[in-house]
Amino acid sequence: MKNPFKELTKFELILWLSSVVIVAGSFLLLPEKDYLTLIASVIGVTALIFVAKGYVLGQVLCVVFATFYGIISFHFRYYGEVITYLGMTTPMAIMAVVSWLRHPYKGTKVVEVNKMTKKQVAVMLVLAVIVTIAFYFILSALNTANVVFSTISVATSFVAVYMTYMRSPYYAIGYSLNDIVLIILWILASIENPSYIPMIICFVMFLANDIYGFVNWQRLERKQHNV
Repeated sequence: MKNPFKELTKFELILWLSSVVIVAGSFLLLPEKDYLTLIASVIGVTALIFVAKGYVLGQVLCVVFATFYGIISFHFRYYGEVITYLGMTTPMAIMAVVSWLRHPYKGTKVVEVNKMTKKQVAVMLVLAVIVTIAFYFILSALNTANVVFSTISVATSFVAVYMTYMRSPYYAIGYSLNDIVLIILWILASIENPSYIPMIICFVMFLANDIYGFVNWQRLERKQHNV
């Protein structure tokens, strides 16, 4: 097997290395260290650079990250994140792995970019509303910390993972919105426990990677469909 890091462009390699260094640096500066948070953050930024390239390896790493992140969220009583990532994001990420493996672009390792139909978008929005309303009451009953932002996170995460499964370039917009919500959530968590500051840095870097992912998938779409 070829080393996937050798297939990164110079910009992608710089983006990945910068993300890892910044995440690790924020971790080392803290007196209280949560190594699980560091591991999850490094896996996460690594996953996103390969997702941005349209490689199924990125989706496989997303499954691993979702598991770690669910455990971290449980420690801070962010039950919305626990249920979302372990009960929804992880299973759907596994489904996305299968979907991407079934739809390579002309036999390459790059996934074939798909344009969602109006019907598919409508179904996604209806399901998102149902999921959001249901989760609000579930999370409220569980006395979830910062329940409003946790509920918004559920909604944005669902939309993002749905579009990832559908192989839409707009998956990155969904995840970018989710990143912003999670930055807010972990700022609130870090006020109580500074050891969670690396999670803030993690999702700031996630945002940078997701923005690049949207740009690169637009390029892939033009290339594949000769737009």
